[in-house]
Amino acid sequence: MQTSTFVILGIGLVIAVYAVMIYNSLVTLKHGVAKAWANIDVLLKQRHDELPKLVETCKQYMQYEQTTLEGVMQARAAVATAREAGDVGAVGVAEGRLRQGLGNLFALAEAYPDLKANESFQHLHSRISGLENSIADRREFYNESVNNNNVRIEQFPDTIIARGFLFRPAELLEFSEEEIRDVNLRALFG
Repeated sequence: MQTSTFVILGIGLVIAVYAVMIYNSLVTLKHGVAKAWANIDVLLKQRHDELPKLVETCKQYMQYEQTTLEGVMQARAAVATAREAGDVGAVGVAEGRLRQGLGNLFALAEAYPDLKANESFQHLHSRISGLENSIADRREFYNESVNNNNVRIEQFPDTIIARGFLFRPAELLEFSEEEIRDVNLRALFG
């Protein structure tokens, strides 16, 4: 009788240890998603701070392109609002608009040789392009973290622990189709 009690206690202990291990790995994944988002957030803030400088530099040369400049600033505001609200879906949509606006702005800059030669413009263009590349890299890492988290909380037996402790799936950061499209140079200069 004592042997069966020890066996039952041993099995219970193994199950409890296994449940704690699952819980701890789910917590690690959840915090990995939060960290990945925080890394994107830092880059979005940096780019947010650089865009007014770029637009101001462009305004000096591009008197006839006010709609493009205003579009970039409106998209910048939409990204900031969505980011501050923590709305990943809205950030993706706003990012698509902003990236399209920046693409249009940089394409239009080709028609202004004085602007292209301006040292401040060159520096800001380079800085923003570097931030864009970093955001793309971090977005990939964030989406991988989200995917790992979401898969784990749906797998058995992890799903039992995940539901019991209210672990929720995270949202992928996806950009709109507008971002993927090339800038239509004919429409810009036609």
